[in-house]
Amino acid sequence: MSVTSTMQLAVGEAFARRERAGLALAEDSARIARACQDMAARFHRGGKLIVFGNGGGGTDAAHIAVEFMHPVIVGKRALPAVALSNDAATVSGVSSREGLAETFAHQVHRWADPADMALGVSRDGRCANVLRGLEMAKTLGLFTLALTGGDGGPIGRSPAADHVLTVASDDPAVVKEIHVTAYHVLWELVHVFFEQSGPLADGARSGATP
Repeated sequence: MSVTSTMQLAVGEAFARRERAGLALAEDSARIARACQDMAARFHRGGKLIVFGNGGGGTDAAHIAVEFMHPVIVGKRALPAVALSNDAATVSGVSSREGLAETFAHQVHRWADPADMALGVSRDGRCANVLRGLEMAKTLGLFTLALTGGDGGPIGRSPAADHVLTVASDDPAVVKEIHVTAYHVLWELVHVFFEQSGPLADGARSGATP
């Protein structure tokens, strides 16, 4: 087999891995829709979205927060969101005194109101501090959602997450890329439910996009 043929096969397989993982997650459309409807209802009640993750998951958390806070699509309303991973001083301070596992739980405990939402991002579902953050959020009555990969790990099996969206791949690059697509879909559908007429919007819509 020529070098060109080998490269073409490699490229084809790289795209196929992403397609398989994306289609598998898309089959969970009912869960995704329910999660978005629940989030829209929470935003209508004055809730905010609290997002957290480690490393690449932390950059995803920041990306998610800014998507909601500063929509790139003109005419879409800004919705309150904060990424706990962004504050290096707080993250390192909590970690040094209480341990890394409490990094997000400590902040959720101090930041959260009952109407809020917590979204934890973990590539393999094995981030102890993401799980603890979700557990704290659940204890406080927040809506909880997790983005994971692989087999979902301990996070995927925990009752701390109301909804778990798992990318069925052990390839960290594929998981990362499908996570980006997943939270863009979340953002889009939250706005669909947020803007719809009916009981969800009764007395809750005020003002246009800043």
